[in-house]
Amino acid sequence: MEFLRSVALGVLIVLQQVLPPGFAGSSPCSPGFDSELYIFKVDRQQLQRGGRLGRVVFNICSARSRTVFDSADKRFQVDADGTVTLKRRVTLLEGQNMFSVHAWDSKGKRHTVFVSVKHEAKTGHHHQQEDTEAVGPAQSESRSALPALECPKSSRGLKREKRAWVAPLISILEHERGPFPQFLYQIQSSRAKQVKMVYSISGEGADQDPKGLFTINRNNGSLYVTRPVDREAKDKYVLQANAVAVDGDDREEPMEITVSVGDKNDNTPVFTQNPFLGTVPEASAIGFEFMTVTATDADKPNTEYSDITYSIVSQNPQEPNAAMFTINPVTGVIRVNAAGLDREKYPEYTLKLAAADSYLVGTGTAVITVTDSNDHAPQFEKTSYNVSVPENKVGDVVVKMPVTDGDEPHSPAWTAKFRIITGNNGGFFAVNTGPNKQEGIITTVKPLDFEQNSKFTLLVVAENDVPFAKPLTTSTATVTVNVLDVNEAPVFDPEEKFISKPEDVAVGSELTVYTATDPDTARTQKVTYRVGSDPADWVTVDGETGLVKVRSPMDRESPFVKDGIYKAQILAMDDDPTPATGTGTLVIELKDVNDIAPSIEEREISVCNKESAPVLLSVIDNDGPGFAAPYRVELQGDSKNNWTATMNETKTGIVLRLKIPLKHGEYNVVMRVYDNLALYQDNTIRALVCDCTGVQHCNVPYFDETTARFGMPVILGILGAILALLVLLLLLLLFARGKRSEKKEYLLADDDIRDNVYYYDEEGGGEDDQDFDLSVLHRGLDNRPDVLRNDMAPTFMPAPQYRPRPANPEEIGTFIDDNLKAADNDPTAPPYDSLLVFDYEGGGSDAGSLSSLNSSSSGDQDYDCLGDWGPRFKKLADMYGGGEDDLL
Repeated sequence: MEFLRSVALGVLIVLQQVLPPGFAGSSPCSPGFDSELYIFKVDRQQLQRGGRLGRVVFNICSARSRTVFDSADKRFQVDADGTVTLKRRVTLLEGQNMFSVHAWDSKGKRHTVFVSVKHEAKTGHHHQQEDTEAVGPAQSESRSALPALECPKSSRGLKREKRAWVAPLISILEHERGPFPQFLYQIQSSRAKQVKMVYSISGEGADQDPKGLFTINRNNGSLYVTRPVDREAKDKYVLQANAVAVDGDDREEPMEITVSVGDKNDNTPVFTQNPFLGTVPEASAIGFEFMTVTATDADKPNTEYSDITYSIVSQNPQEPNAAMFTINPVTGVIRVNAAGLDREKYPEYTLKLAAADSYLVGTGTAVITVTDSNDHAPQFEKTSYNVSVPENKVGDVVVKMPVTDGDEPHSPAWTAKFRIITGNNGGFFAVNTGPNKQEGIITTVKPLDFEQNSKFTLLVVAENDVPFAKPLTTSTATVTVNVLDVNEAPVFDPEEKFISKPEDVAVGSELTVYTATDPDTARTQKVTYRVGSDPADWVTVDGETGLVKVRSPMDRESPFVKDGIYKAQILAMDDDPTPATGTGTLVIELKDVNDIAPSIEEREISVCNKESAPVLLSVIDNDGPGFAAPYRVELQGDSKNNWTATMNETKTGIVLRLKIPLKHGEYNVVMRVYDNLALYQDNTIRALVCDCTGVQHCNVPYFDETTARFGMPVILGILGAILALLVLLLLLLLFARGKRSEKKEYLLADDDIRDNVYYYDEEGGGEDDQDFDLSVLHRGLDNRPDVLRNDMAPTFMPAPQYRPRPANPEEIGTFIDDNLKAADNDPTAPPYDSLLVFDYEGGGSDAGSLSSLNSSSSGDQDYDCLGDWGPRFKKLADMYGGGEDDLL
């Protein structure tokens, strides 16, 4: 009975977990927020004080119309109607900020929702006057996008409760100087006040490479980074946080934590080549673009740390102009800036290039070779050629015409190209440049016909790949092409001849006369004929006249006929010593005749002898349209007494029915089927009649006498006895196995309690945070006596005007932005000046060292004895018996 009560209780618990919350009844209103996450989108990262972000909605389910809200981030204020506004100026680091908002219902229960403020750049051209006007309405995301993982909490009885791990948004800057380990965040279980929890992490940077980068205080959940990180090596780390009660009865589900690495300008732009090689013609005009240089920056893309500006630092030689070239600062395209390029005097220039981001500069080199201009026209070595070419040849070389050129060898001004000016009517010839670039080769691109034209006179001109730098006289050559006569094959007219004949045309009948003509009109030759390809061997041809006759009966339903078309190939040969053969195709369309009687496709059927269902039989006829359906059917012989046969509605199928009950057995049903022209044939169908009722069909062709004598009840009895024997054997095996098994208890009790972890990162401060000392930002290099300046400011370039220090502390952000932009464009300041000023962290600190925080637990308690206390304490023994490292 005790076992049955335990089973019943377990079933009730399972039903409560499976059935939906509203199964037993639902309340008309449930207090809480109408969304689990609100997203407010803004079009800029700097948000002004007093800006309105959006509104959160809380259903209080009472007559009270206003709700008390509390924001975890004190820079944001939530009014009684749920409106979220900014209490002071906020900068969205990494493009977003997330915080939680709490509200209390009429019973005093606290409810929490997360609010995310995301920066999205504007895609349109409409400008907003205030930051708050650019904020989009609140939007809800799916449950999977929430930073909190809901996990069930077990308790005594059937009550269920939800708690959450709170996933922190962690961001660290690369190449921090420490001291290390550096505190990041603290995660904590909501049960930590009642039960001591032990925390551990795993994943990238913990127990996976790079191992030991992140550690956690197992007692209080403080997360640390142990050494500097590099964003270019890895921009984020994904960790799994775990929390387990010391007594082992309470364990949180693992929670994913993402640590993102922020960028610093720690990478100098690097040119993709060094040196870059380019060429420019000496006759190039001012503004001519001839090469492009590129550089890359490993810092975060689309930021001031990776936006590159190009410039030319120096030019060698500086003649005839010190600024012969200029470079596009954005694209890196180099173009001619002044006239006077002369390959004979200055064949090469070397440019020193610079690629700079916000304050780091990389250098490179570009070597520019001045190429020769085209001031010499190519000249033919011979001005006339007389050649002979056989007719009907395509791709044959007609003539090769070499040229000479006084420009620099193998330059574009020296490489020759050719054109046929006149004489190529019909496009029979083409001229191309030979492999040595100083030769024109004429070839045939169409078959030449001696009978049409026996001579061509071509006029060819020689040019260069690049235009002439000045007007020049071009060189031409005359080519006389004589066409040689060759024996050509007879030509059928037409190449495919179509005829139409009925398929039952008599053997020996004349089909058509199919002849060819010899194109060699200057020769007297005789043409003879024979059959080339005749797949069905249906035709013959007279060798002298080309008369085609029927050799054997033709059949439209033959596999050699496709869509009623049959093709035969006829050959024509001349009597030249080297005979040529022409080919023609005879296409015969075979008209259908009614020469095939319809037949029934099914040859065997099965029916029941009681209340049998009709059987539909398919009628097929290989004749074409007009010689097939509609069909009709007649039963023959004794089949009329036992069966009825009628046509279906479309007259294309036969409906066969059993007329009278017949004994079990096989019967032959003879039916005569007619087509629409009364051509018929008798079809015999084998019908198997079974002892059954309705639409059942027999699955076996026949029953022997032994099977009929025993009957179905006897067979079913035998099968039932075999099945009972198998069940009995299975029960015996299960009983024997149960005797040997030991009773196992569950490792966790039914009242197992699980916890979640919260983190606390309230910034606090409010209005008091505005009381700060701005003088620290003006100390500059005075605080760094160890840094020596070895640069020289240029005196020929004006320095920009810097904005004076504002009196209003709220304008400090604008002050820094304006002066930073001015410093970026200041040619008199070293590129690293801003780094030395704003990256100084001071010397010495009044705060104590963080090394006093102990991340390991103390105590010499021996937990190995837990293994002797029974199966309920086995899990604790496994967790603590092996030492503290098992939990980390």
